Amino acid sequence: MPTTSSPVTLREITAETVRAVINLSVAEDQEGFVAPNAVSLAQALFAPQAWYRAIYLGEEPAGFVMLDDESLLSTPPLRPEVGVWRFMIDAKFQGRGIGRAALRQVIEHVRSKGLFTRLRLSYVPGPGCPEPFYLSLGFRHTGCVDEGEIVLELPLEDKTTSHKASAGQ
Repeated sequence: MPTTSSPVTLREITAETVRAVINLSVAEDQEGFVAPNAVSLAQALFAPQAWYRAIYLGEEPAGFVMLDDESLLSTPPLRPEVGVWRFMIDAKFQGRGIGRAALRQVIEHVRSKGLFTRLRLSYVPGPGCPEPFYLSLGFRHTGCVDEGEIVLELPLEDKTTSHKASAGQ
């Protein structure tokens, strides 16, 4: 079993790893918050703007993330945002900082493209929902609700640009 000091990485899913990713699951009381990975991967087959990766702890699959990234269809993208379609950490890996490390990597991946001003996601409200987790990473409420899900966003402005602007440069 990998330790929490093992690196968290985002990796492409291959024919050799797809079964392990499909077998990942959240706790039973979280099943209403995120679709199974098999469903997400099937949807990705028909969505050319889907960017998806397995989340690894060391050499073991620990989660899954899928983005709605229009820059995969056209550059510049039509919208200045990327949406997180799916984000899950397997039940046995939760509470170890893996989700936080993975989502920070996702944020940096999107920010590094230099094409987007915000990262959006939504969650199903209810006991045990991921709202506190997302807020702790800087996401904020938009006031929007999409099909019963609360929408949050994270501004992606370049920290050096905003620092220079605030310093009068």
